[in-house]
Amino acid sequence: MKIVNSNSLSETLDALTELFFYGRQWSKFQKEKVAKWIAGRQGIRGSYANMFGPTGRDFNKGIKLFTGEVVRSRAAIGHILGEEACRSLILLDVPDKCVKDAVRRAELGMMRVLGPRKVRGYNVGMYCCGTCTVAFWRNLLVGGLGNAKQRLAAGMKALKHYRDGHGKWHRFPFYYTLLALNEIELPSAISEMRYAAKVCEEYLKRAPKHHKLDQRRKILIERVLAKC
Repeated sequence: MKIVNSNSLSETLDALTELFFYGRQWSKFQKEKVAKWIAGRQGIRGSYANMFGPTGRDFNKGIKLFTGEVVRSRAAIGHILGEEACRSLILLDVPDKCVKDAVRRAELGMMRVLGPRKVRGYNVGMYCCGTCTVAFWRNLLVGGLGNAKQRLAAGMKALKHYRDGHGKWHRFPFYYTLLALNEIELPSAISEMRYAAKVCEEYLKRAPKHHKLDQRRKILIERVLAKC
């Protein structure tokens, strides 16, 4: 399976996340190849907070999240792909100094952004928008950035306030949010999944089955409902 798409960091991360999502096995050579390619984008022009830079195609055409939601804001593209790239490299755990150093520099860059936000009184579990916040959570979930327990607990508390009363949330993309919630081992995350359960059940009744995105969403929702 081809993973690296030299024209798109977004599509490379999508292919990589699919392997993680389905628990598929792949070679040490493939892991090293993709890790080094992503690491080589650390701090380049267009990177957000010195993380991992999207390609020109990512910026020009916009990106799709793993769960299908579209993102077109240049700042959001840079931030989300930066967080997802950090997450992927941590999960790959390739024992290469250049890769490890790239992750360290990227995290330091993001931590410099997070520091002043905390001083100014921002919620430590949130970021600028719902989509960027979920990307932030997904990095925290694999050990990125530090203080994960405190940040995620604060994030879950904030998410509850964004409930729309109909099983979804204001500002937060439904499926991408579920993707993070499914990994958050907190009672408050279970509470949010239970809140969304009726919408999830309705989706399964009419779930299309013709595209890989449909299959991803179906499996995700089944995993979420199993925890409710």
